[in-house]
Amino acid sequence: MKYISILDIIGPTMIGPSSSHTAGAVRLGLLARNIYGKKPGWVKFTLYNSFAKTGKGHGTDKALIAGILGFKVDDPRIKNSYEFAKKESILVEFETKNDPSRHPNSVDFMLYNETSMFISGKSLGAGEVEIDNIKGFKANIRGDLPTLFMIHKDKPGMLSKVTEVIQEANVNIATLNCERNEKGKEAAMTICLDSIPTAETMNKLENIQGVYIVRSINVIEK
Repeated sequence: MKYISILDIIGPTMIGPSSSHTAGAVRLGLLARNIYGKKPGWVKFTLYNSFAKTGKGHGTDKALIAGILGFKVDDPRIKNSYEFAKKESILVEFETKNDPSRHPNSVDFMLYNETSMFISGKSLGAGEVEIDNIKGFKANIRGDLPTLFMIHKDKPGMLSKVTEVIQEANVNIATLNCERNEKGKEAAMTICLDSIPTAETMNKLENIQGVYIVRSINVIEK
């Protein structure tokens, strides 16, 4: 029997009128910032469908910027996030699109600071979100478990090397997904864990030959 959380009914504690358009948008921004791994100098947000039509009135734009700034969903600074982004020297740009193939509350992030990264996600309601694409690789990151995201060379033995490091750290793997776009090129792993990997574990993962990007994504509060 599946139990329903009270948060699924009334939504999270938050600033703003809509759990999907405000709290969810903050959490998407927080996840995107975590995955990018550093403060961006420029971010382009592309809002789709319902996000595009009513997001401005619900403060979706301010909420997304707030997430990029590292604000939580109940932070009173959300309403002034444009000003805080300017103080942090983060340039922001918005565009809107209609695409029936995308979820009603979808957003694309293009983040840049010396290097660029494309990330897309969607707000599912009651503060629940999902990052579904990172640099062209399918992902399923919801911010509900500590998560590793890695991009690496597609070659034999990579999975065993990564899981060996995690096992040595006595960290349990909850779920693991491997993805590649072309044989022998780049591939990606999304690994949900039962605990946060230590700095030592992250260093070992980063030093595996053929690993290009490693990100540790912590749980994002609702």
